[in-house]
Amino acid sequence: MRKFTIYPAIDLHNGRVVRLQQGDPRRMTVYHDDPIATAERWVAAGARWLHIVNLDGAFGEEGRGNQLILEAICHALEGTGAQIQLGGGLRSLIDIERAFERGVSRVVLGTLALEEPAKLQEAVRRFGGHRIAVALDVKGREVAIRGWQESSRIDAWLAIRQMIKSGVRILVYTDISRDGMGSGLNLELARQILDNPGIELILSGGVNSLDDLCAAKRIGAAGAIIGKALYDGRIDLEAALHILEETC
Repeated sequence: MRKFTIYPAIDLHNGRVVRLQQGDPRRMTVYHDDPIATAERWVAAGARWLHIVNLDGAFGEEGRGNQLILEAICHALEGTGAQIQLGGGLRSLIDIERAFERGVSRVVLGTLALEEPAKLQEAVRRFGGHRIAVALDVKGREVAIRGWQESSRIDAWLAIRQMIKSGVRILVYTDISRDGMGSGLNLELARQILDNPGIELILSGGVNSLDDLCAAKRIGAAGAIIGKALYDGRIDLEAALHILEETC
């Protein structure tokens, strides 16, 4: 069985660590005012990857402060071996290149991937498939874009085929209806996605317990992103990493 990676989520809004329910900015909880300390906390607990989202960028806001915070986190984690997966507001090849220059290891593309497939192909060609992931943020049957605030009007299965054709091999699948709700992962659709050979699938949206993580690992997912369950204390990261390694 492949190695399973836990990605603690650090969602940045106006320089603070927050969580949204179902992607709704009106249903926001602020957890920390110090994102750098938060990143260091998860790495100290054993995380080898962090999933950072620039919500300001995803919502089309400037988000310059978040860029400075990202640089500070990358600097703080130098020498730890931890890597950063970044999403939110990456709308051009220049944005992607700048993210890598700041120290990010992988980017997650959403709106650009759906609306500009030629640029997605170019990103995969230029930077490598291991550094480019695509967000499959599903609401109903359609993929959402622009920080989940709009529908792309593209069916999820059509989007998957389009991504595979573009050379994408890493998908980050989120069931928006479950995100921040603690209702468990949508494993039914995840299994169907994994029927596509060569796809590495990272699951997000609804992780509530260690059982959710073990179930994701058993179906062959490459990892899972955890947000609210970590911040609320329902999942202890250090214990979860040990259990996934030794038991699941």
